[in-house]
Amino acid sequence: MPIQGTASDIVKIAMLHVEEEFKRAGLKSRLLMQVHDELLVEASADESRQVAGILKREMESAVTLDVPLVVDVGTADNWMDAKP
Repeated sequence: MPIQGTASDIVKIAMLHVEEEFKRAGLKSRLLMQVHDELLVEASADESRQVAGILKREMESAVTLDVPLVVDVGTADNWMDAKP
């Protein structure tokens, strides 16, 4: 249980950082939902590359651990096809 709680906290920290970066960058993209360790974002095609970079950077750096956090980002017109 402590590992699951910690993972949830890490994702929540990342979500806050992602939202701050979206606002700072003036993006129209928005976080739609979290499912376990995944974040679903609605982004226009012209913002998708920038959004993917923000997601990867902020999720991988949300906390400092002895092991690296590695994030895969996928883009598609729907959630199922976005799985890398």
